[in-house]
Amino acid sequence: MKQVIKGTEPTSFTDWKAEANQDWQPTYDTLQNPEKRALHLSLLQEQQFACCYCGREVDLDSSHIEHFRPQEDFEHLALAYENLHASCLRETKPGNPLHCGHCKGNWFDEALHIPPVEAGCEQRFRYLLTGEIQASGNDDPAATKMIDVLALDIAYLNNRREALLQGFFDDDFLLEADERDLLKTITVFRTVNDARESPFSHVIARYAEQLLSP
Repeated sequence: MKQVIKGTEPTSFTDWKAEANQDWQPTYDTLQNPEKRALHLSLLQEQQFACCYCGREVDLDSSHIEHFRPQEDFEHLALAYENLHASCLRETKPGNPLHCGHCKGNWFDEALHIPPVEAGCEQRFRYLLTGEIQASGNDDPAATKMIDVLALDIAYLNNRREALLQGFFDDDFLLEADERDLLKTITVFRTVNDARESPFSHVIARYAEQLLSP
C-alpha cells in the first residue's frame, strides 16, 4: 500500500458543495466537470500520480476516484475529501483481473482495514525479490486482508515489482551496499514526486528498509 498525505480540496469543489440549498443538495452522482475533473486532478497531484493502493503510475485517463469507505454504506462521506483517493484502472475490461479500488468495490470492515492515509501503513507490508507482497508480521490480519481485498498479489503487480526490485537490488548492490547506501536509497525513493517517471517507488524504499532491519 502507498501512503497518501492528504492536502486541501480544490476551491471549485468546495464552492460547488457550498451551493447547497433547500431545493438542491450536492451528491457524488451530480458531480460533473469541470469540478469533478479538478477534484480528480487534485487527488492525483497529492499522490504524486501513484495509485493509492498499489503505487503504479496513473493519470486522469488511467485512474478513477475511489471512496475508501464506500458510498453504499457511508453516504455522508461521499463528498468528504479525506475519504477520496485516486485508484488505478479507470475502466474495467472483461477477462482482465481486477485489483485495487475496482476489486475492493463496496467492501469495508471497521476491524480489518488499513487506510492509505495511515501513518506507517507502508511498513505493515513487506516485499520479496520475486515481487510478492506479504504482511510484515503474522499478527497483522488487517494487512493480510487488504492484500486479498485489493488483489495486491496478482501476477501483473508481482511481475512489475519483481522487475524493478531485481533490476535495482542486483547481486552487486546486495554484495556491496552498506547502511549509508540503503539510507540514501530510502530517501531518494521516498521523495519521488511523480510516479509516472518512477512507479512503485515505495516498494524500492520499503525493500531497502527491510534490508536495514531484517
